Amino acid sequence: MSAKTVRLMGFDVDGVFTDGILYYGPNGDALKAFNILDGIGLKLLQKAGIQVAIITGRKSPMVEKRFEELDVNFIFQAREDKGAALLEIAATLNLTRDDLGYMGDDYPDLSAAEVCGFFASVPNSPEIVRAQADYITQSQGGHGAVRELAEFILIAQGLTPDVVYRGNA
Repeated sequence: MSAKTVRLMGFDVDGVFTDGILYYGPNGDALKAFNILDGIGLKLLQKAGIQVAIITGRKSPMVEKRFEELDVNFIFQAREDKGAALLEIAATLNLTRDDLGYMGDDYPDLSAAEVCGFFASVPNSPEIVRAQADYITQSQGGHGAVRELAEFILIAQGLTPDVVYRGNA
């Protein structure tokens, strides 16, 4: 499939926006680290008119805070069936399979791979996940993989990332 037609890009969080490692504080709070490059990647997609969705199996106030800061309209937490969540958003936006993209890194993300027209992953995902991917980033999750993917999508759509960011596209 192709990144040329993506109008909605969904993302898993752990292993994509983060390195997949959970840190626990003294009170049992799970902590996550987010890469600023990936935030700019989301902004690039949004500035190009591509809707962004977060679909994660875990529930975390940090996820809510981070993606609200980035003005993400669709934040679905504690959703194991990523494909069903992606289709719910697609129905809301009246989008078809070819309009849908998703980036995930593990078995729970395969249901999204089955319903989208473009699926991306990271290099340390399991082989079965990489085999489903139309694009595998060179960057690991949490280390700029989302930014790399965002630029790939924009270039596939004939856009120049720096021009899109400056608002001159």
